[in-house]
Amino acid sequence: MKKNLKGQIELSQVEKWFDNILVIKPMDLRVTAAEFLVFVGPSGCGKSTLLRMIAGLEPVSAGTILIDGQDMTSWSPAQRNLSMVFQNYALYPHMTVKQNLAFPLQMAKTPIEEQKHLIQDVINILDLQLFIDRKPAQLSGGQRQRVAIGRAIVRKPRAFLFDEPLSSLDAELRVNMRLEIANLHRQLDTTTIYVTHDQIEAMTLADRIVVLNNGEIEQVGTPDDIYQNPVNTFVASFIGSPKMNFIDGDAASEFEAERIGIRPEHLEINKEKGKWSMEILHYENLGAESYIYLSNKTIGSFTVRCEPSSNWEIGNSVYITPQLVHVHRFDKSGKRLNKQ
Repeated sequence: MKKNLKGQIELSQVEKWFDNILVIKPMDLRVTAAEFLVFVGPSGCGKSTLLRMIAGLEPVSAGTILIDGQDMTSWSPAQRNLSMVFQNYALYPHMTVKQNLAFPLQMAKTPIEEQKHLIQDVINILDLQLFIDRKPAQLSGGQRQRVAIGRAIVRKPRAFLFDEPLSSLDAELRVNMRLEIANLHRQLDTTTIYVTHDQIEAMTLADRIVVLNNGEIEQVGTPDDIYQNPVNTFVASFIGSPKMNFIDGDAASEFEAERIGIRPEHLEINKEKGKWSMEILHYENLGAESYIYLSNKTIGSFTVRCEPSSNWEIGNSVYITPQLVHVHRFDKSGKRLNKQ
């Protein structure tokens, strides 16, 4: 049960203009205390700009930002008491780990004894004991990111703001750091806003996801709700890996829709019978599961997730059938229709 009542953030009709270009359209959003909220969307959708506006690093063109009920729209970053973790770590190369952790406390003129206790708490939480006398150049990418996170949490801020913190790490380190960030959030019980273009990070970390596109919010919801009930074709195609299969035309009109979508795991594949005939283009065996890439000249390309097998040969014909309960229906504009 979440106990922390600090870190409520509310955006009201917030806009951002760069010269005569509107990059963040009038936006309302409420972040509850101790929530883990993830901004996700393609490059250029405005997610990092929005985070920087909350941090105070980017001025707001219109609207208000309330933090714990107080209007802080024009306040400096230091006055907002928010801690930001960047993609490039932003560590001081001439300082040791311990000195990097101490720096924000020194700038805040925290008493020496209190500094010692706060730094030691962070060292223990992030398991940095072996690295405190090393400089950033002597650390791995994952270790540097842990120090950057440590420097953010040492001040005990109202909220943490993460701007694509794992994008420069390799795949294995990203998984490990994702687990560390999730565990850290549960331990510290502090509001967290996290920006990523990686929908896997969004799905695995978030209490709620904000899907952004072209400077506006497409959908806000839990990972399960976003995945199971996308409000339009953009959200349906952006969230999910492999992405949702779409069908237009006569095949969609059977379902009284302009377009239908079916996720790869909701298609049944059979060599002898089914709704649509397909040709196998490619087969990927990933060990625990497989993906079969199919094509039909009339209705397009499909991806099917299934159990691993050695019986699928490229060029062969197969049949696929959608699980009707999992068919998503959309109108001509891409907006979701109610289920039949």
